[in-house]
Amino acid sequence: MGHANKQFESLGVAVLTVSDTRDRSTDTSGEYLAVNATESGHQVIKREIVIDDIYLIRACVSAYIADPAIQAVIVTGGTGFTSRDSTPEAVKPLFDKEVEGFGELFRYLSFKEIGTSTIQSRAISGLANNTVIFCLPGSTNACKTAWAGIIEAQLNGAHGPCNFVPHLQTNEALQCASRPI
Repeated sequence: MGHANKQFESLGVAVLTVSDTRDRSTDTSGEYLAVNATESGHQVIKREIVIDDIYLIRACVSAYIADPAIQAVIVTGGTGFTSRDSTPEAVKPLFDKEVEGFGELFRYLSFKEIGTSTIQSRAISGLANNTVIFCLPGSTNACKTAWAGIIEAQLNGAHGPCNFVPHLQTNEALQCASRPI
């Protein structure tokens, strides 16, 4: 089931920016992710900004993973060590399975760019309700590193030898599951 589908399939994506200071005009990280997801052939179903509050973050992500139109969630911000950074604490309890390799690979790629400062990133990923969730730092450069180095390929069913697409509920499967009785 982890093997490539051998064809691209457009996914529904949600982009959530966690920030106490950004708005739509200053959210360069969320903008980068939304534009690149769209340019890669996916549909950005939701794009929101929420303050760094554990329960507000968890509520947004919970709504996304319950939405049959969304197969991938990308969260940017709140992964550092300040007292307000709470994205991992908000999202981890929602995971059915954690993707440990994501954080490891992200920090490896980031090390090449920012050196040992990468250890202060708590980037994480996991699967919840057949939805993949990526939690990234808030910097636009970190989002570029994660998108170009990991996420874009893993959301592409043609990427081999494996990607996340076979693990995600497709719109076709969800239409069948959501039929009225």
